[in-house]
Amino acid sequence: MGEKYDAKAIQVLEGLEAVRKRPGMYLGDPHDGSALHHCIWEVVDNAVDEHLAGYNPTVEVNLEKDGSVTVIDHGRGIPVGKHPEEKVSAAEVIMTKLHAGGKFDNEAYKVAGGLHGVGVSAVNAVSESLIMTIHREGKEWRQEYSRGERKAALKSVGKSESTGTVINFKPDMTIFSDVTEFDFEQINTRLRRTAFLNAGLQIMLRDFRGEDAVEIEHKYDGGLSEYVEAMNEKKEVAHEEVLHVLGSKQGDKGEVHVEVAMQWTDAYSESIHCFTNIIHNTDGGTHLSGLKSSLTRTINSYAQSRKLLKNVNSLSGDDVREGLSAVVSIKHPDPSFNAQTKSKLVTSEVSGIVEQIVNDKLGEYFEENPSVARSIVDKAVLASKARDAARKARDLTRRKGVLEGGGLPGQLADCQSKDPAECEVYIVEGESAGGSAKTARDRRIQAVLPLRGKILNVERQLGNHAKVFSNEQIQRMIRALGAGVGNEEEEDGAFDPDKLRYGKIIIMTDADIDGAHIRTLILTFLWRFMREAIEKGHVYIAAPPLFSISRGKHTEWVHTEKERDAAVRRLQKESPTAKIDVQRYKGLGEMNPQQLWETTMDPEVRTMHRVERKEAEADVNELFRKLMGEDVPDRRSFIEEHATEVTALDV
Repeated sequence: MGEKYDAKAIQVLEGLEAVRKRPGMYLGDPHDGSALHHCIWEVVDNAVDEHLAGYNPTVEVNLEKDGSVTVIDHGRGIPVGKHPEEKVSAAEVIMTKLHAGGKFDNEAYKVAGGLHGVGVSAVNAVSESLIMTIHREGKEWRQEYSRGERKAALKSVGKSESTGTVINFKPDMTIFSDVTEFDFEQINTRLRRTAFLNAGLQIMLRDFRGEDAVEIEHKYDGGLSEYVEAMNEKKEVAHEEVLHVLGSKQGDKGEVHVEVAMQWTDAYSESIHCFTNIIHNTDGGTHLSGLKSSLTRTINSYAQSRKLLKNVNSLSGDDVREGLSAVVSIKHPDPSFNAQTKSKLVTSEVSGIVEQIVNDKLGEYFEENPSVARSIVDKAVLASKARDAARKARDLTRRKGVLEGGGLPGQLADCQSKDPAECEVYIVEGESAGGSAKTARDRRIQAVLPLRGKILNVERQLGNHAKVFSNEQIQRMIRALGAGVGNEEEEDGAFDPDKLRYGKIIIMTDADIDGAHIRTLILTFLWRFMREAIEKGHVYIAAPPLFSISRGKHTEWVHTEKERDAAVRRLQKESPTAKIDVQRYKGLGEMNPQQLWETTMDPEVRTMHRVERKEAEADVNELFRKLMGEDVPDRRSFIEEHATEVTALDV
């Protein structure tokens, strides 16, 4: 812990205007809330880096009444000495220069989450105001910024017996235009995760924005094992003990530490969270591929040596991971990511390192705990047999012409063009709305597939694929899309996005509770059986208007009650004596074809929302399990927790 960390440790690699002009390159999307929240992650990650270096036991995050955020650490404090090249304080260099920090040469920090030196300076650039307070060298230092520009030089404002850094920032809402409030639950989930990854680190989250302040403490001495136990709290586990793997190996840039915690459950999907230097990699990466390879190899090797496969030749990766809850965390001195947001680890050497360590440690564990190994193998064999039954069911339905080769469904009104790049299909709720959509559409590029009633809830049938594939509404979708079905990459006939007949799959349902439920059922099917359609950006939600507001021959269409009220007030102000008619369109069938075209299907004016995965795959799997699975108490608690977010409910 004696690494030198002073003004000379801060290296400069460039100003901040680029961040304000293109915040998406540094922080994420400024419109959907990801960049706004990423500002907190960047500052918190710096505080956690001090913990990783051995100096900071506590991180505090306060959501202030004025919309600002305060992050407090009790580490060494940012260096305040004058930088030898920049001729200003090292703290100011960190706040105003991109690629400036103490994490490039691995002397001040052996491992760190923030590796590009972009984080806190990017936050400063997009903040209306930022106040930095440093406790170091027996003094309290302070400096204020506005939109990345300093108001004055760093100066001492008093004595201090403690050490640490306090950053208070208020985001510039001219940059964060759509989502302008911090989401407490999202922040709490992230901080809870961070505490799990750093056994013994105390993280305090306080929210002062409401009438009553909220305070939550996260501290988990059990680390990753406790994390996995929390993931499986509502599941039936296949073995009581969480498997814990810990090891390290020399890499090209230094020692790489690997930690994995695993436990199998009765679930049908896997749930794996990946981290590099405590940063959550939502898209996985080389550590995930290494873990997957080692699990397949080790479990197959053990099962074959003990003759446990019971008429199964070998277990696939999907078989051995079915029901797995796992966390893989690596510490690497110089990792590479696909972007500044660090969603995917791309350091190639990590795959082999993780695979070797897990192979060795898991093999040893199986030898010492044969009953646990046997329960894991038995579950994988059962998964293999179920997958084989599903394959046979799929082959049977394919031979009957359901999945492929049997022509298009009779209910589909296909488009004239055969170029998927310009073609789109509307999956429409009900025959009535389907009839209007067929009349309204642009026949050259728009196809319409009406569904009758609510489709099967596939989340409750994940172990019974034969029932899924025999459902009439699901058969319609599979045949219309023409790209196969199933997420298993190695299986013949699995979903192939390159074979999609339509570049856009647009779900169009009524703007009521039933419509929302049907939309969720369709999305559940697509996620569980055609996931790449979502991952590659082919799936959209149509947004039909809820109200029309008319004044004479002038008509406006709006999507929410708030927009309706604003439009009525504006029209009344423009023409106080004119009669204003407001009509509510509860269902698509209430619109005539011309209205449906003008409001919902005309590519020039329509509103659509692309379905994207914002969270890790494991989190999405868990969300579908909660919303659409068998666990009613879990779903009830989720609804109660989020009920306050619903401002208008149409029943």
